[in-house]
Amino acid sequence: MKLPLQTVFRNMKKSEWIEQAVQERANKLESFCNRITRCRVTIQMPHRHHHQGNLFQVRIEMTVPGREFVVNQECDEHAAYQDFNVALRDAFDSARRQLENYMRRRRGSVKSHESLPRARVSQLFPEERYGFLETMDGHQVYFHANSVINAKFDQLVVGSAVQFVEEDGNQGLQASSVKVV
Repeated sequence: MKLPLQTVFRNMKKSEWIEQAVQERANKLESFCNRITRCRVTIQMPHRHHHQGNLFQVRIEMTVPGREFVVNQECDEHAAYQDFNVALRDAFDSARRQLENYMRRRRGSVKSHESLPRARVSQLFPEERYGFLETMDGHQVYFHANSVINAKFDQLVVGSAVQFVEEDGNQGLQASSVKVV
């Protein structure tokens, strides 16, 4: 890491093997993101007064250029956090997922949803409560008044620009959701 790892112990004694386990996991994070500039891991036993059944709480604070991530594994979520290794594993797995998502966004490899097809209202039959859309490639698509989602059917006029979701109907293609643009 660019800056040294900081391990903090609360309500418990400092432990060399815990520090080593934290260091190993933190080093693995660098394989997902080599831009980590700060990493602080706090290990806490909030219920110190118990003789057994203490739960570990692990908090990880990481900084990358322009962004800070915080992972806070709450000890009351899982009884499995009586085992330090489970609490540490879950916290670092969560940190890894956050870093992977951050790096995907930076690389631009995040899934982009296709935009809905655009069309114009070409015909309206207000008494029967349906109409037709003309797509950009000239096809006619049927739609019912109940398919209009962000306006009222009565507000539509011929020529209104819309986006729609196309599906197969009983008599060909139809628009299942029509959204006025």
